[in-house]
Order: sequence, then structure tokens, then C-alpha cells
Amino acid sequence: MHRITLVVLAACSGDEPPKTTPLWSDGTHLRDAKGRVALLRGVNARVDGVFDVTFDDGRTALEPIPPLTDADCSRMRALGFDLLRLPIQWSGIEPTRGTYDESYLQRIDAAIDCAGNAGVYVLVDLHQDAYSKEIGEDGAPLWAIQPPPEQLLQGPLTDLGARRVSSQVQAAFRTFFATDDASGLQAAFSDMLAHVATRWAHHPAVVGFELFNEPDTGTAELAAFYARAAEAVRAAAPDKLVFFEPPALRNFTDFIPKPAKPFATSGGVYSPHIYTFVFYPDQTRFQTATPDQLEPSVQAAREEATAWKTPLFIGEFGVGPDDNPQNALWMHTQGQLHDRYFASNAFWVWKEQSQGSWGVFAYEATSGAWSERPNVVAWVSRVHLARIAGTPKSLESSVDGDAIRLELEPGSAVSVPHLVYVPERYATSIRLSCDGASVEAPRDPATGIVAVTCSGVLDVGPG
Repeated sequence: MHRITLVVLAACSGDEPPKTTPLWSDGTHLRDAKGRVALLRGVNARVDGVFDVTFDDGRTALEPIPPLTDADCSRMRALGFDLLRLPIQWSGIEPTRGTYDESYLQRIDAAIDCAGNAGVYVLVDLHQDAYSKEIGEDGAPLWAIQPPPEQLLQGPLTDLGARRVSSQVQAAFRTFFATDDASGLQAAFSDMLAHVATRWAHHPAVVGFELFNEPDTGTAELAAFYARAAEAVRAAAPDKLVFFEPPALRNFTDFIPKPAKPFATSGGVYSPHIYTFVFYPDQTRFQTATPDQLEPSVQAAREEATAWKTPLFIGEFGVGPDDNPQNALWMHTQGQLHDRYFASNAFWVWKEQSQGSWGVFAYEATSGAWSERPNVVAWVSRVHLARIAGTPKSLESSVDGDAIRLELEPGSAVSVPHLVYVPERYATSIRLSCDGASVEAPRDPATGIVAVTCSGVLDVGPG
């Protein structure tokens, strides 16, 4: 049952960008129905029954996946997350070619409604890692692996790195991304994508659809694929945004050549991942990284988005949960940089009891209990501008996330309040000022949101 208010926006005329719901792109920023810039602070969640890593032929599941409960969704909102990036798999949607699994789609329905009912938007992410659960971790169904795999794999998943570079995974990617689509797999994927987009085309919590997670291919091949896939989404869900990633290699190079032309489909949102130095085999670069060394990747991502003429959404970022100074520096620096370059984001990950056991929560195997990690909460739950009533000229935040300063472009203010998120730990100590004058505004205890009107320089910080 959908219990979210949907604001219907009329189509624009002339050369104004088309309005999608609930958010739209002005070519640089996401905006809401009131014209405010929306800087989303999101989280990824792999959901039991949705993140498809199980088999029905007796093979061992690759890894345990946590459930998503109403308490999870409410807690996301309380911590300042207003977006759930929800990974779903082609293998779950279309296990048999031409037949869509209604029970799987209903489980996605439940996850979307969980988030939406808590006031959290949803990005539906067509996710893959190492192409398919049959030969990697997740993604395509068995029938969509061409050439057919030489060996079917199972759990436990302790060799994902080796699977990513295996000959059968690389062969499957080459077949899928071939520009002539001789295999017909891109056509089948686009049909599936249209089915997915049609199902949630009018869901008020769904902001859009992400075409393909971490595509392992070249720029030219990816452009040809996106031309078809993006149009499939646009035709099926004209009121939703289309999120697209660069080649997965950017996770290691931290930049790609800027495109010569804007993204061809309206409502596009550029969605790179930022893991600067995190997955280097030699961890020296990560352990010695400074904020100045971490900035170029986010700065380049903003420049790439500008070249695409799209907003910037960092679809994944994060580090392991160990409470040490370098992890904290990396995460706090990302928080500052995402503000500085007006990037929405989604932290990886909400809960994880496999692989590196990353996430906001720690899992206790004996009891099966989850508990919040205070250090991770401090990394991700920061004072931030959730909605900016105008066009931002500059946005700078403190290292610890307890202060932020916004300056608007002159004359750009709109006559509605900014929405500022204030974490629980700062609820009684934060003070607001506009052009140096103190401003009083209540904090909503359920969402942490403070609505404040200011057409000048807004400061939020310790009193």
C-alpha cells in the first residue's frame, strides 16, 4: 500500500528541462517540486529475498543477506538518510527467458513501500557483481550467460576478486556489451528494464532507475548500451530519472575522459562510485592518504557530471567499519567533499554479515543480533543541507560534520525554507544564523529536519 503524497508536475515548455517526480534535474542539480536543490544522503541495502544469491538446484547460497524491516527504514530516516539505493537482479526478475517472476517483484514492492512509508525515497538499481550469481556474485540469469559457463559456482563467496577476472565472467561481459548485440542479450535486458520501469513508473517514492551497476566494459560499448537502455526506461517511466554509471574501471582510476556531448536521454543523473585507494592491493596509499589526495576524484566526478549536463550522485562510497583514524579521515573527508561539490550520495552499506561485514550495523553471529556502530553513525549522520531554497554558490562543512555554511547565488532564492538535517547527537547544541543574525527554528525529532528561511548566508553549527 502506497501512503506517500505524490506531487504531480506539469510538463515544461520551451527549453526548460522536463519535470520528473518526485525529483527532477535542472541539468546541474536535482530539485524538488518547490524548486529547491535536493542533496540526497542515501544508503545502499542488500535485502533478503531481493538481492538474489540463492539457488534452487541444491547449490549452497553465496552469502547470507539481511532482511529489511520497518524498524530499519525508520532508523534510516532518523539518521538522516532520505534515499535507499535498492539493488535488484535480472536473475530474480526473469529467471526464465520471457517470464517475469511476480513473487520476486512483490518482494521488491515490499522493500520500496518500507522505505517510502518512512519518508525515504528509493532508487531502483539494476545491480550486478561479476556478471551473475552462477559464475560471480549477482546479476544476470543463467540463460543470459553467453558463451555458456564452463563451471557453475556456489557459496560460500570467498573468492569474489578471482571471479571478477575469471575467463568466463570476462567472456560474458564481452558478449553482453558487444555493440552489434548479436547475442540479443541487450535487447532482452531492455525489455526486462521496461517491465521494471513500468511497474514503478508512478510509485511516489521511486525517484528513478539505475541502468547497470559497475559495467565492466569500454566507453564506446557502454554508450551504445545506454542509448538503448535509457530510452527503454524513458518510454516506460517518463516521469522518473535515469541514473547511469561510468565504466567500473573508474573505481580505480578516479576519473574518466569527459564526454564531448551531454547525456542523450532527458532526466539523466551521473552516478559514479568513489572508493579512492580503498581497494588497492597495496594499502599504503590508503593508509597515508590526505584530504588533498582524496579531493581530485570527487572534483573530477563533478566535472564529468557537468560535461554530461546532469546532476552528480555518488552511488557508492565507503570503507570498512574499523574504528581507526585513517578510516575516519577518509569518511569525514568524503562528507566534506560531497557537500563542496554538491553531490548526492549513497553509503555502502546498511547491514552486511558476509564479505567484509561493512555497514552501519555490526552482526553478532551467536545471537543473530544487530547493533549500531557509533563510529560509522558519526561518519554518515552529519549536519547537512537536505534541500536548498535557491542555487548554491558554495557549501562547506566541518570535518566532524557538526557545522555547515551555505551561500546562495545572488537572486536565486526561492520563497520556501531550506531543510537542514541535524543529527541526534547535536540536537540541543546546534545554532542557526542568517547573515550573522540568530534564527530560531524547531527540529523535528522524528526526521531531524529543521526548516529555516534565509536568502543570504546560512550558518549551522555549535552555539
